Order: sequence, then structure tokens, then C-alpha cells
Amino acid sequence: MTAVLGTTRTERKRSHILVAAKDVFAREGFSKAGMEQVARNAGVSTATLYAHFPSKAELFRVVVEETIDDHAAAVRQSALAGGSLRARLEAFATAYATFYSNPTSRALFRMVTAEHRRFPDIARHFRDRGRNELGGAAIALVRELADQGALRVDKASRAAGQLQGMIEHATLLLGLIEGDEVQPSRSPAEIAADAVETFLARYGA
Repeated sequence: MTAVLGTTRTERKRSHILVAAKDVFAREGFSKAGMEQVARNAGVSTATLYAHFPSKAELFRVVVEETIDDHAAAVRQSALAGGSLRARLEAFATAYATFYSNPTSRALFRMVTAEHRRFPDIARHFRDRGRNELGGAAIALVRELADQGALRVDKASRAAGQLQGMIEHATLLLGLIEGDEVQPSRSPAEIAADAVETFLARYGA
């Protein structure tokens, strides 16, 4: 029982550290973020923090990976939704727009881009996970709908990329220009509906 409780306490501390680190990195950026500040916000000692994450670079890497995993799971799940052609595309597009409207997603995207020379492995991982987890879900959905005869596409990856690009332009680009917290004037669902409307005008069977 003691071992189980110890493991649970350890996992809880790790979770608190990651939540605090995500907030500190998002607000301060990598360079200005301090490990002491992360420890203080997480309610742990610096010794405990370093026992879990031996360096700020390692902490940053885990924050990036787990944030991608958390948000990408929702996007992947949306691609499995049932319903009509338009409903399925809008479910995916709304989840994708929500992902890039999220201030934390934007902040991490900006930080990884800014720090790509210092952390090329993290930048490469971020790019590959985005392509495989998010782009892969979009391509699989478009390919499935094309195989069913609902879409006319010569290359699923190109069509999926165009759908994603319309959404990114309205969400991610705004955040990079105006700031992570700035939200589009339209909701993710409205952005998704407009993007899907344009997409279907080009690829609808």
C-alpha cells in the first residue's frame, strides 16, 4: 500500500510540475522561464523538480510532447465521428480550429519555432508529430471519404493540407501576429464551417 501511495504522490507531483511549467513557458518563453519559478508555482522544492526533470531543456521537451499528445488526441478522435459528409468534415475542422485557437498551443508553436536552433530535436519532433498526428488524421479522413465516393480528390494529402491551411490562417496566424491570447472574431465552429464550405466547393463529388 505504501508503495502505491508513494507512486501516486510522485505522479501527482509530476503532474503539478508540468501544469506549472506549461504556464510559465507560455507566459515567459523558454529563455526567461526559471526552474525556481516553476517549482514555486507547482508547490514543490527545486530538489524535487530536478529529481523529475534534470534540466530546463528536458522539462521543455516533455511539456511540448505532452501538450501535443493531449490536444492531438481530440483532433484524432474527431476524425472518427459519424454522420454526413459535411458533419464529419466539420467535426474534424472544428477540433483543428479549437487546437490552434488555444493560447497554449499557440505559445508552444511560437516557442518551438523560436528555439529550433537550440533544440533541433524538439523542433523536429514537433513537426513530425504535427504531420503524423494532425495531418495524418486529416489525410485518413479525406481518403476514406474519397473512397466512399463523397469527395473527388487526386491526392488526399494535398486536399487535406488545403483544409488545414484555411483553418490555420484564421487561427494560428492570428495568434502569431496579434498574441497567443487573441481569439478570432469567429468561433472555431464558424471557422470550420466556412473552411468546409470552400473545401466542398472544390472537392465535393
